[in-house]
Amino acid sequence: MSEISVQYGLPRRGLPAALSIRRWAQAALEHVGEGGQLCVRLVDAEEGRQLNRDWRGKDYATNVLSFPAELEIEGQRWLGDLVICAPVVAREAAEQNKSSRHHYAHLTVHGVLHLLGHDHQHEAQARVMEALERQIMAGMGIGDPYA
Repeated sequence: MSEISVQYGLPRRGLPAALSIRRWAQAALEHVGEGGQLCVRLVDAEEGRQLNRDWRGKDYATNVLSFPAELEIEGQRWLGDLVICAPVVAREAAEQNKSSRHHYAHLTVHGVLHLLGHDHQHEAQARVMEALERQIMAGMGIGDPYA
């Protein structure tokens, strides 16, 4: 069984409930047959920008950052942390005419897959990762996030 903690670094109004975030992350873990502990933190643009600048050298807020850990702590597998920037998610959902809830679900799944070692830097990797994302999202009754 996985342990998924959720933190809010900004007011929760209009943001997905922790239960929803846990369900989305768990769906990704179960789909690929993995388990472990992770933390998902929702942040404002300032914190998102600072983290992206400090850890990736990019001076802007991005939608999701993943910080893989792959540690064993007291017999528990720690996968790492995800940071989701709420204002970026809201803007992207509006620009892409998507439900913000569905976009949060997709970015949670996307981030979990990164914690598990999936990437999209090369075309072949991207095809594999995007196919997994589509399958996981469909399993939750959500359409193709790339359509």
